Amino acid sequence: MPMGPPGLSPSRVAWLCVAGATLALGVAAAWRRRRKTHRHLVQVGAVSGLYIYPVKSCRRVSVEDAEATELGLRKGDLRDRFWLVIKEDGHMVTARQEPRLVLVSAACENGQLILNAPEMKELTVPINLPEENPVKNCRVFGLDIEGRDCGDDVARWLTAFLNSGPYWLVHFETQMTPRKCSEIKTPFRTKDQIPYNDAGPLLVISEASMEDLSTRMEKKVDMRNFRPSITVSGCSAYEEDSWDKVVIGDVEMKHVMSCGRCILTTVDPDTGIMDRKEPLETLRSYRMCDPAQKHIHKSAPLFGSYFGIDKVGTIKKGDPVYKIIEC
Repeated sequence: MPMGPPGLSPSRVAWLCVAGATLALGVAAAWRRRRKTHRHLVQVGAVSGLYIYPVKSCRRVSVEDAEATELGLRKGDLRDRFWLVIKEDGHMVTARQEPRLVLVSAACENGQLILNAPEMKELTVPINLPEENPVKNCRVFGLDIEGRDCGDDVARWLTAFLNSGPYWLVHFETQMTPRKCSEIKTPFRTKDQIPYNDAGPLLVISEASMEDLSTRMEKKVDMRNFRPSITVSGCSAYEEDSWDKVVIGDVEMKHVMSCGRCILTTVDPDTGIMDRKEPLETLRSYRMCDPAQKHIHKSAPLFGSYFGIDKVGTIKKGDPVYKIIEC
């Protein structure tokens, strides 16, 4: 039993010892927490491009600035992968099945989604659809998600352009439940969520990575084949794979995993013709995953990195990209 000053009972001394030890542990834990939050920023590049893909698999829209939301980039009514082409049974249709989807352009003006495609008359669809339009149950990479039917006119338009189908267009509405990224790819956090994207809310690719790939290929491809949300200049090739936490503007992002590439990258964005070989064959020659990650990426080569959103905010072209160093 601990001995204390005269006049203190042994039980009182023991209580004081326990209280002192508890206080010391609390101070030590608080110090560790304070020490952990100490960080500094190191610039690793600058934003060279910001891209939103309103309709999944269709053409991108380049923007000067965008809001980085928990579901991806947004510029006014332009939301990333908020529209989806589906079959009658609700299963998604992408450029993997219909390569000519990459020729369809989409814009948002005055509350309308505006669609254009070669040899097709421009079509407008209300962004805020009537409640009488049915909500369809859709299937995107094995997960269920809702979408409101955009109507018969756009269904006929898409079916005529693709000369296949029949196909429908649906719109994700914010009251609907997004897909959880962690149910698509295990490295994602439970808080990461998306509408109709493949796997994650943001895809980052450096200009240097694109340039390095181009030097290895006879037939050149460009960034459009890989559909990034954010492109970064001023860093070395594939450096984006090593950034754990990043700050751009007032947005904070967390690296989750590299992006395994599929046959969609072989679709020529100017012709809508699928090559089925390049750039995949070249990427497979030097961008395969570590064997320990084979269960995640399987046989897909890696190009670009997925990031989750830790703090929403605004990103602008030209913004410095900072890597967070914690110590």
